Amino acid sequence: MHHAQAIEMTALIDSHTENKGLYGLGARISRSQSDEIKFMQRWLAVRGEPVSMPPPKVSGHQMDMDHHANMSHDSRRLMPGMLTPEQMEALRKARGAEFDHLFLSGMIQHHNGALTMVKDLFDTAGTGQDAELFNFATDVDTGQRAEIRIMQELLDRKALEEKR
Repeated sequence: MHHAQAIEMTALIDSHTENKGLYGLGARISRSQSDEIKFMQRWLAVRGEPVSMPPPKVSGHQMDMDHHANMSHDSRRLMPGMLTPEQMEALRKARGAEFDHLFLSGMIQHHNGALTMVKDLFDTAGTGQDAELFNFATDVDTGQRAEIRIMQELLDRKALEEKR
C-alpha cells in the first residue's frame, strides 16, 4: 500500500507540472517502487505468505474515498509517512509551482516513512539473518536517502528562487 501511493503520486507529474526536473525524478521513483513491490511479492510468495495487492486502479475521486473509507484507521497508522487522504486530494488539485512543492514535501514525508520502516525492521531481532531481505532493506534505505537529498535540493533551490 505504501509503495502504491508513491506510484500514484508520481503518475500525477505529467499532467500537473511543467517542471522538467520532476519528470526524471518521478520516473526513477515510480520504477524503483514498482521493482520493490515485485521483490516483496516474490519474497512473500516463495515463503508461502499471503501477497496483498494494492486496490485496483479506478480513476476518480470516488475510488479514493471508497478505498480510504474501507481502510481501517489502524492500517493507515501502520504505514509511516503515507500522505493522508486530504494531502493526496490537495496534491491532485494542485498545478504548477504549488504541485511541485506539495509533491516534493509529500514525497520526502513518504520516503522518511520508508526509512522508519527499515529502521524498525533492523531493530527487530533476527531480521538481519535473511541475507536477501537485509540487502533489499539496505538498498531501500540507501535509495530513499539519496532521493530525499535530491528532493530537498529541489525544494531549497525553489525557495531561493522565490526570495530573489
